[in-house]
Amino acid sequence: MALSPYRQVLALPGVRRLLLIALFARIPGSAVGVAMTLHVVLTLKEGYGAAGLVTMFATIGMALSGPVFGRLVDRRGLRLMLAITTIGEATFWFIAPSLPYAALLGTALIGGFLTLPVGVTSRQALAAIVPPEHRKAAFSLDTIFVETSYMLGPALGVLMATQVSTTLTLVTIGGGLVLSGSVLFLVNPPIRSESSSAEPSRPIPRKEWLTRELVGALIISAGAVLVLAGTDVAIVATLERHGQVSWTGLVIVVWCLVSLTGGFVYGAMTRTVPPLVLMTTMGVLTIPVGIATDWWWLCLALLPAGALCAPLLSATTEWISGLAPESVRGEVMGLQQSALTLGAAMGAPFVGAVMDATSPAMGFVAAGGLVTVAAAAVLFLQRPRASAAPASASASSEESVRSAS
Repeated sequence: MALSPYRQVLALPGVRRLLLIALFARIPGSAVGVAMTLHVVLTLKEGYGAAGLVTMFATIGMALSGPVFGRLVDRRGLRLMLAITTIGEATFWFIAPSLPYAALLGTALIGGFLTLPVGVTSRQALAAIVPPEHRKAAFSLDTIFVETSYMLGPALGVLMATQVSTTLTLVTIGGGLVLSGSVLFLVNPPIRSESSSAEPSRPIPRKEWLTRELVGALIISAGAVLVLAGTDVAIVATLERHGQVSWTGLVIVVWCLVSLTGGFVYGAMTRTVPPLVLMTTMGVLTIPVGIATDWWWLCLALLPAGALCAPLLSATTEWISGLAPESVRGEVMGLQQSALTLGAAMGAPFVGAVMDATSPAMGFVAAGGLVTVAAAAVLFLQRPRASAAPASASASSEESVRSAS
């Protein structure tokens, strides 16, 4: 396997620093969900349903903030957004650990809205720094670091919450997020390429860039995370059904490592695989995973679909970055973040409801089947229109330029 694509990307000015900052900034963010759940359950003495409500409110806030802050970045630059979210993180995490449940639930929406958008910032900066021909490798590296952070963050959050205290865990997470926002503010990575930053950009109406192809890419983004969230829940339920819940951590680590390896291989490939093909294949391969009845069998059954997780996320981000005109790339990346957030929020409850009514094996069928149907919907959405025959050569040329920008 040729590693030259990664060497070329890492040799570009600013890429190594950006990826490392994003990695360490994502670790505390990845621990938020499990740490907040344990805080509500262990410290506030509420149930898991109550903890789920806090997570739901925070998720809604995050979904709403994506395009809002993205539009702010497009118009006013990165630093204003980073200042607002970093101050917001500091305020929320300073008061959240001491709040009673009702007040915590009430502020979760605001806290979610003011979440530091590390992923959006990293992806937008990479799109600005890295030329289009090297973005597959760049976004693959970014996705690999996402997988790494989600292998470290939740485990550290659980360890600290159970062995020290949930209150100190929340304060530590807040401190890490504030530090991350401050570092990003000081570094201020570029969000536009050098060639375009010197040129005045005209406002582009949303109807010009919110095309059917972009909508399809957003659906694929949501579907990718939906199947991951659903599979996560189905793994736990399957192992619990067979009395092997203690192996959950190992199975999930193996799943993440397989995804990470798949992302690494995909980034080094010279050929780009369409995200629609990747999502359809991953959905189909997820459906039979439920036949596994032992932890080691489950690890093996997860290998084919798991190897496509990181490649799918990387390919979708590369696709969206190419569809987004640079002057509105922040808003487009924010919409992608909202799609990812909504997909994660829908996956677990949908698959959980299916398993409650049937069996754990049907959780994998539900997750894989739903994204396969979503892929078919995207294919239908992107079919050529009969009325879209070239009305004029200039209209066709303009659309081609917009798609390539």
